[in-house]
Amino acid sequence: MRKILLTTLFALLPAVAQAADKSFITTAVLVADKPVATVNAQPVKQSWLDVARKEAQESGKTLDEQALLANFIRNELLAQEAIRLGIDRQPGFAAREEIRRRELLAGLLINEHQKKNPITEDMLKAEYKNFKTQLGGKEYSARHIQLKTEDEAKDVIALLAKGADFSKLAKERSLDSSTRDKGGLVEWVTQNALKPPLGMALSRLQKGLFTTVPLQTSDGWHVLKLEGVRDLQAPDYDKVKEQLRQRLRAQQIGKLIDGLRTQAKIDIAK
Repeated sequence: MRKILLTTLFALLPAVAQAADKSFITTAVLVADKPVATVNAQPVKQSWLDVARKEAQESGKTLDEQALLANFIRNELLAQEAIRLGIDRQPGFAAREEIRRRELLAGLLINEHQKKNPITEDMLKAEYKNFKTQLGGKEYSARHIQLKTEDEAKDVIALLAKGADFSKLAKERSLDSSTRDKGGLVEWVTQNALKPPLGMALSRLQKGLFTTVPLQTSDGWHVLKLEGVRDLQAPDYDKVKEQLRQRLRAQQIGKLIDGLRTQAKIDIAK
């Protein structure tokens, strides 16, 4: 969202700037908000470059001034031609313009909110502690067979009880294409990474044993076998710090929107 203004300004531009036709351009003096160039007597303003530069700096980028000016000139050329062809009068143009305007306003509001409510180091460390708690203390290596019905799951469990090979059954019967060819192998996942009945069942199994009751999720019915358990090694704080920052920012935005929603009167037409 922090990039929304810069994205809007560059919406019509390709990745690599091309030099504009000099016959259309009159260079002007870089003073205040006077034009830095004109295109068919229409100004390309200094303030546009200033805003684009500021947005780039806030995103940690550096812009080449000449390339930036060339981009604005190309944009103006294209915009003028679009207006000449009546594209701005086509159905839906005004609606698109309003949508972009509101996206821009929303992005700027979020930027201002984040400036007034910065993510501190203490907040990040508290979130890291919460992150480690959510991960849990163990991770598991397991095998998994996904089936369509409960009866099919019971049939697989009966075959396993008679000594059938779990890996072979997974290759033959499992609906889970991501693990089927590996004999149902799911390597080193935390309990919380799995859907509740699966994670809970796995945490209660002993190594080498399989679940004796079919487990149901929205994907179907499941049979699990525990291959191994080890202590979870959480990633170092510095390695996840930026991800934690993004998580906290998302939470901030969610709280902002929830607060506005609570105060607003919203009527949805039926």
